[in-house]
Amino acid sequence: MIFDVIKERRSVFPAQYIDTPISKEDISKVLEAANCAPTHKKTEPWRFKVLQGEAKDKLGLFLSLKYMETDPKPKQFKVEKLISNPKKAGAIIAICMQRDPKESLPEWEEVAATAMAVQNMWLCCTHLGIGCYWSSPGLIQYMDDFFDLNEGEKCLGFFYMGNYEGEIPEVDRGSWEEKVTWM
Repeated sequence: MIFDVIKERRSVFPAQYIDTPISKEDISKVLEAANCAPTHKKTEPWRFKVLQGEAKDKLGLFLSLKYMETDPKPKQFKVEKLISNPKKAGAIIAICMQRDPKESLPEWEEVAATAMAVQNMWLCCTHLGIGCYWSSPGLIQYMDDFFDLNEGEKCLGFFYMGNYEGEIPEVDRGSWEEKVTWM
């Protein structure tokens, strides 16, 4: 049941991934799920760029070099993490949002629609037993130097995917009742 998948959804980080690729078939299912997200005025603003193999390594190198270039006091452990995380992933999907050229709706609605597409991806990965998480480092502001982005397109982060072994621990959440006001 969908409620069980929603409750099982977790962030699974690259440090937890085992060194195996994600099949094109599974990536396609995840992207098809993303495409079913709701979208106001049918702008379908989500755009995705799939990185596998050497493309992941190039992303890691780009991020580490950009970090060293832009941070006045770069830390070696962060440089190494920026290089190694993409290598550990079975696949990375760059999450982008294409702004409606007519600006027929507020930008936040297109960002929200893209986030809903990512939630669909996350739920699909959970169902398939693939670990994943959405990373949104400050370095995404420079992704137009890495990707050929269209006019009005911006990168919102990276969806890391990887196979993993073992159990993912449950997450303690506060009660939903404490977050609701009944009127």
